[in-house]
Amino acid sequence: MKLDHLIEMANQIGDFFESLPDRDEALFDIAEHIRKFWEPRMRRTVLAALDSGQAREEGLSEIVETALKRYRKELTPAEAA
Repeated sequence: MKLDHLIEMANQIGDFFESLPDRDEALFDIAEHIRKFWEPRMRRTVLAALDSGQAREEGLSEIVETALKRYRKELTPAEAA
């Protein structure tokens, strides 16, 4: 899956949860949605782009970036055995 599409989807998730009055809840819900509904390959791609700075270049929103950083451990897929 292309990074630009992943960024677009992540930003849509962020836009939805950003309306919550509790920012900590919004950050958790963004990360939880990505954890539950994105396959490991998708999460690896967006986390690698976050590390390289490419996610920001592609337009990743601030709230999604914050959620990914805060909940990175929970979002990082286990290594295949």
